[in-house]
Amino acid sequence: MKLLSFAVPCYNSAAYMEKCVDSLLAGGEDVEIIIVNDGSKDETAEIADRYASKYPSIVKAIHKENGGHGSAVNTGIENATGIYFKVVDSDDWVKEEPYMQILETLRSLTGGEKVLDMLVSNFVYEKVGEKRRKVMRYKHALPVNEMFTWSDVKHFHKGQYMLMHSVIFRTKLLKECGIRLPEHTFYVDNIYVFEPLPYVKNMYYLDVNFYRYYIGRADQSVNESVMIGRIDQQIKVNKIMIDYMAANRNKIASNKKLYHYMISYLDIITTVSSIMLIRSDTKENLKKKDELWDYLKKKDWLLYRKLRYGLLGNCMNLPGKGGRKISVEGYKICRRFFNFN
Repeated sequence: MKLLSFAVPCYNSAAYMEKCVDSLLAGGEDVEIIIVNDGSKDETAEIADRYASKYPSIVKAIHKENGGHGSAVNTGIENATGIYFKVVDSDDWVKEEPYMQILETLRSLTGGEKVLDMLVSNFVYEKVGEKRRKVMRYKHALPVNEMFTWSDVKHFHKGQYMLMHSVIFRTKLLKECGIRLPEHTFYVDNIYVFEPLPYVKNMYYLDVNFYRYYIGRADQSVNESVMIGRIDQQIKVNKIMIDYMAANRNKIASNKKLYHYMISYLDIITTVSSIMLIRSDTKENLKKKDELWDYLKKKDWLLYRKLRYGLLGNCMNLPGKGGRKISVEGYKICRRFFNFN
């Protein structure tokens, strides 16, 4: 059995996917690399097949009709045989030295008395044009180099959360929790790092800069103008997260630290949705903002109250231009969260 499975969702990724896959190959026979060609129209399929032919014991090439990023991640989970699972987007890559530390840590924790559910490491924003790279690290919030539970988690700063780039899940946990990401939808990585959390008991944090998150393409999903253009997909993800929180509130609330973290994460996602709707500055989108908050209020009154008086709920719901002007201060937090290109 492989130690770690990587899913690499690819859509028209021929121009950059080789850097990603080459960085993952350093794991050798301990890993499997599942390249999911999501209906690409360029040479992605040929490149994937070439890797699978050259490294048959490490690389799998899966070709499917286009279903979007979430669909490709679903396919990766379904086909993973490793004990642990990680998603690496095709325009990102990993650094070899911390990669080896990650593998050694996973080896040492496998088969022990306690079952590791989630390993957390740092990621680096590889932003075009910036010499100084921003690192998302967690040593202020998580114990370092030891197994811990939610009760040991400290305070996260606003705008600083465990994102898809940070986490490695136990594969069986992902399958058992029944996560299924929606198809043809961007921003589903937020669901991916949200829904498994109530199933996570034991965690481990390595303070190493493992994942390199590339930001620079004009069509990238975290480009601000692209986000505004795809705002309906952001709202869809936001509502799925609201639904999940409302449906599982009793289970989640039984663990105070877990509940606080998930409330805080949902708070930032709802802030992002609201800020993007405000910045679009159209009557239609301002109406969508009100509708989103009404949806939350009807779905779960207590959850609404938490978020209404949360990060920027008061500001985002003040009437008129004055209220909207104040709320755009939240954009600074959104920038810190996404590091917009």
